[in-house]
Formats: sequence, C-alpha cells, structure tokens
Amino acid sequence: MPSPQILPITQPPSSSPLTSRASDANSIMETSSTALDIMLLKEDDEQRTGVLVSPLFEDDKTIAYKPLLPRTSSYASSTSSSSSGSNTYKQKRRRVKSENFLSYLSGDGRHQTIDRDIENGNADRAEKFLLTRFGLKLSKYIRVAFRWIARFLALGCYSLFLLPGFLQVGYYYFSSSQIRRSIPYGDKPRNKLDLYLPKHIDGPKPVVAFITGGAWIIGYKAWGCLLGQQLSERGIIVACIDYRNFPQGTMSDMIYDASQGISFLCNNIREFGGDPNRIYLMGQSAGAHIAACTLLEQAMKEVRKVESISWSVSQIKAYFGLSGGYNLLNLVDYFHSRGLYRSLFLSIMEGEQSLKRFSPELLILEEPNMGAAVSILPPIILFHGTADYSIPSDSSKTFADTLQSVGVKAETFFYEGKTHTDVFVQDPLRGGKDQMFEDLVAIIHADDAEALAKDAVAPPRRRLVPEFMLMLARSVSPF
Repeated sequence: MPSPQILPITQPPSSSPLTSRASDANSIMETSSTALDIMLLKEDDEQRTGVLVSPLFEDDKTIAYKPLLPRTSSYASSTSSSSSGSNTYKQKRRRVKSENFLSYLSGDGRHQTIDRDIENGNADRAEKFLLTRFGLKLSKYIRVAFRWIARFLALGCYSLFLLPGFLQVGYYYFSSSQIRRSIPYGDKPRNKLDLYLPKHIDGPKPVVAFITGGAWIIGYKAWGCLLGQQLSERGIIVACIDYRNFPQGTMSDMIYDASQGISFLCNNIREFGGDPNRIYLMGQSAGAHIAACTLLEQAMKEVRKVESISWSVSQIKAYFGLSGGYNLLNLVDYFHSRGLYRSLFLSIMEGEQSLKRFSPELLILEEPNMGAAVSILPPIILFHGTADYSIPSDSSKTFADTLQSVGVKAETFFYEGKTHTDVFVQDPLRGGKDQMFEDLVAIIHADDAEALAKDAVAPPRRRLVPEFMLMLARSVSPF
C-alpha cells in the first residue's frame, strides 16, 4: 500500500515578519486540504512538527519527517482582513476533522460505526431474504412454464414424426363417402357426432359409441378417425361423439353430452343400418372415464325410476374402457406430477368434494343402494398397456377387481410394454396385426359366426408410417 502524502503543519509565532513565506505556505495548504484527508494531532511552542496519521493505515503509526517549510506566520493576524478570514475558516475546518478523527481513535466513532454496520447488516439480510424468496417463487413459475413449453415441443415433435400417417388419415376423414360428419344430436354447439359406415350394409350392423380422450380439455370427435376406419372395414359402425371440453363445460356437462349422444344412437341408429340391440359403449383415456360415469349415472336413474329417461342401460351390449382412470382420489396427485395441475383438475371436476361423485370405482363401493344399479350393468372389458405413464395400468386392474367384488362381469386385457398411445395410435399406424384391435373385434363378433369367418381371412392393414419414425415418436411422446 503506498504511503499517504504527509504535509507538515507548524504554528508560527504571531510576531514573525515572514509574511511572504506565510502566503506561500497558505497557498500550498489550500491545495493540499482538498486532496488529502489529514489530521492535526498536536502542536507545541518549541517548533516541533505535528504527527499526521491517515485513517487508511491498519495500525496506528507515527511517521517522522522534516518540515518542508519553516515556522511562518500562516495564521498571522497582521495580514489583510480578507486573508485573515480565509485562514481562520481553514483552521476551523482542519480542527473539525481533527476532532472527528480523535473521537474515532478514542472509540466513540468506532462504536457508532459498529452500530451502523449492524443496522446495515440487518437491512442487508432482510433484503437478501426478500430477494431469495422472490427468486424461489419466480423459479417455480419458470419451472412450470418450462414444463409446459417442453411438453408442447414434445407434442410438436411427436406429431411431426407421425405426420405421414396423420396426413393419410386426415385425407380419409375429409374425403371418404363412408363418413357422415357432424350429425347433430343435441342443441349445444359441440353436440355433434361422426358416423363411420361399412362399405356394404347387408343387414343390421353392430355399433360402437366411442367417446374420445383428450385430458377433458382437448377432446374432439375426429381423434377417433383411425379407430372408426379400422372398425368400419370389419363391418362395424362407429359413432364418435363430441362433447364440451373444459372450460366450455365441466364434468357434469361432459356426462350430459355423452348421455345425449348415446340416446341419439339408441333411438336413431337403425336409420343408418345399425342394430339398436348391439350397441357397445367405448371410451379412451379421459373418454373412458366419461363413458363409465355416464353408464353408472344412467343405471342409477333407472333404479330410482327417474322420469324422462331416453335410453336404457340394457341397450348397451358391453362397455370397453381403453387406458382409462376410474378412481380420481388416487389419480389427482399423479396427474399433478404429470402436468395436469391439481387446481386445474379440481376445476374440471367441480371441486374436491365431487371427486368421489365422479369416481366410478368409489361409487360402486360407497354409494348407498348401488347394488341394484350395478346389477343391471353390462359386461365391462378393460384394455390397458403396462407401460402407460399417463394413467397407470393399475387403474384398470383395481376397477375390475371392484366390479367383480360386487358381482359385475369384468375382464381385463393388459398389453406388455405398451404406452398410453401405443395401443391407440402407434400400433394402428404400424399396420399388420394389432393385438388390441383383434381382441376388440373378437368380442364384438363373438356371437356372429359369419363375421368371425371374415375376420379370419381379413388382409393385414397396410403400414402408414415407417418403423423408425414410430420409434422416434414413441421416444418423444409427452403422453
């Protein structure tokens, strides 16, 4: 550390005649006083020099030096009044600094500084706490935003890899004469359904009323196009029922719409070549949950003999649940961890108090007088992939066990290593033999020997997407 500049200051006698030298000394002192922070400690009458110490020193030290100027009349009163006033002001200024510095050395200033440091330290800690809390809160929102952005990017990549198949299916949907699109079944804007008809209708055909998935938010009837195309090639009519999504509607609205669509089919499908006595109710993912709730609600209405019933559970030959969830209390936290946040999910389900009401598994166990309602339920068949991360396959297993415990005929089909979308999207696009599809058709045609014979010789479906693109889509799938 460089040594501070030290300017010696002496007190001249009042009778000294060296006024010219005093003027020079005053000039030097004027220049130095504004540039250096120096303090006068001691003066004596024997022309001993003062000791000047800069507070920048870590240790108190005295520095010996020789005076640069002899004792002069720097404070002489014999000069002009203007010069005397100026010198007096400078002298007071130096003495104030000296007193402050002496009080610092004596300890009073040090204590004041410590108190100020403590106050500043508390303020700093409070500020750091607020900044830390704000940072953590901000990082939470950043993580949420990043998760949704990452999922949308993954969905974009997933769709891109499957684009060759989607383009072919989309072309079929908009150009095929076998599809009756947007047939209204109610008075709401979303109360429409698509009908997929076989090429040749030589008698009443079985009908599948299909409720599409979409996390209760993005469901749309066109999502069932691939399934409708496949089943119609095997002589089965498919009706893809649209319904209000959240926030356009909540769970009660979705069940109401699904019930209206089923009612339309039960009462009008004969006009399109369908058999009203062989209607199968099917749902995928969120659609499986909506369909199960609709079926149970209708059964309870019939048991309670509610008026204005427009269709009957007895008209449903069987229920097919594909990758569905049936106990919402067990799934709400799981959905939250997957990005369907609890607050949003509870808004869809009309609050936490309604989770049991919309959980078919819990209704069967806990609803009073449910025994009579479950006794009229059709057979329940559940399909699920064991590698499903959107809705775990245990959901289908526990629901089937619950149904069996109350005497309902229930059966499960688990597909090893299949994900949430494998059994519904990738496998159909792959072509060839689709095990879930074959199991579904075999159940529908179980009582029709002629249809089973045709199924046995049906040509394998052609591939719509190259295998490497299917594997890439599976690796980035956000579902």
